[in-house]
Amino acid sequence: MVVRTGAQRLAEDPGLVPDGRLGLITNFTGVLPDLTPTSVALRAAGLPLTALFGPEHGLRGTAQAGASEGEGVDPDTGLPVFDTYRRKGRELDDLFSGVDVLLFDIQDIGTRFYTYIWTMYDCQQASARLGMPFVVLDRPNPLGGVRVEGPLLQPGFESFVGRAPIPLRHGLTVGELALQLGAATVVSVEGWTRSTTGTGMPWVPPSPNMPTPETALVYPGTGLFEGTNLSEGRGTTRPFETIGAPYVDDRLVPVLRACELPGVIFRRTWFEPVFHKYAGQALPGVQLHVVDAEAFEPVRTALVMLRVLNELYPDDFDLLPSLDKLWGSDSLRKRWRPATTRSISCPQQPHRPAGYATAYCSTKGLTDDPLVSGR
Repeated sequence: MVVRTGAQRLAEDPGLVPDGRLGLITNFTGVLPDLTPTSVALRAAGLPLTALFGPEHGLRGTAQAGASEGEGVDPDTGLPVFDTYRRKGRELDDLFSGVDVLLFDIQDIGTRFYTYIWTMYDCQQASARLGMPFVVLDRPNPLGGVRVEGPLLQPGFESFVGRAPIPLRHGLTVGELALQLGAATVVSVEGWTRSTTGTGMPWVPPSPNMPTPETALVYPGTGLFEGTNLSEGRGTTRPFETIGAPYVDDRLVPVLRACELPGVIFRRTWFEPVFHKYAGQALPGVQLHVVDAEAFEPVRTALVMLRVLNELYPDDFDLLPSLDKLWGSDSLRKRWRPATTRSISCPQQPHRPAGYATAYCSTKGLTDDPLVSGR
C-alpha cells in the first residue's frame, strides 16, 4: 500500500488550492509519508504559506490534555504560530485576519471525542463567517472506514469533545467529516480505501497519551473510562489499554474472559500512574491485548467492562457526570444505577447506528477508491 496524503499531493501540485495567502492548521502529525513536515514541504513547493495555527497539545505536542503551547514562531519555517485552542467566535475569527485561505492537516484517530476534528469544525465555521475557502488535506482513518460503533451525539450534549451528531467510532476521514459538517474542499488521500486498517505510514503519536496504533484502536471504547472513577491508564506507558482502581480484585479478569469478547484477551496487571487519577498509587487492574483488530469491537468491549465493574463492585464503582459528554447523552450514566445483584451479564450486540457510514457515503457520492470525490 503506497499512501499519498492530501498534503503530499498539494506539495506536488500547488494548483490544487485557491490563490492567496495560506494559513495552515496543523501540528506535529502534519507530515508527509517521508515525515517531512507539511509546512516545510509546502514552503519548498513555493506555496505562499504565511501562518500556522495549532490545536490542543500545541504545534509540537508538548502540552498534556486540556492545554496548548501558546503562540510563538515555528523554528522550521520562521512562520508565526497562533493558538486556536479554546478560541471561538470573534476571538477565533481575528486569528485568521492575515490569511486568505485556510488549510487543515492534522491526523485524526477516528473517535468522536478526540478533539482535533472539533478544532477543524470550529475553524471551518470561522472560515464560513469570514467568506474564506477552507481546504482539508485528507489523511487515512487509522481505524478503517467500514466499522462504525456507538451512539450519535444528542442535542444538548455538545462540547469540545463532540460538536455534531456522529458516532463514537465514526468511520470517516477528516475530509469526509468536513464535507458532512460544512463547506469545504478536500484534497483527497490516495492509496488508502475504506477497508484499509492503519495509515500506511509511520505512526506519529498524535497526542501525548496516544503512543501506539493499538492505543488508537481501543480508544473509542476505553476512552469512556475518563468518565468513571477508574484510572484509564493516563500517566503510564499504556494509556487506555490499562484500566484499574484500588477496589479492583482478582475476580475481574476471569469474568471478562468468560464473556468471550471477539479479538481481545484480558490480563491481570498492576500499574502506578505518575500523573492524573491515583497518581503515585499502585493499582490493580486489567490490560486489554487486542489479538484480532478486524474482529475487535472497542465500544462493545468497553460497555461489557463497565457492566461487569458495576456488578462486581456496586459499592465502589461510579460513573461521573463527565461521561455524558463522552457518550453523547446521559442515557448510559442514568441506565446503570448501582447493581443490586452479583449475577454477571455480557451484552452480545455492539452499540452502533445501523447504516451510518453507508448512508453518509451514499448521500455524498463517495466511493471506495478514490476515497473522497473532488480534487
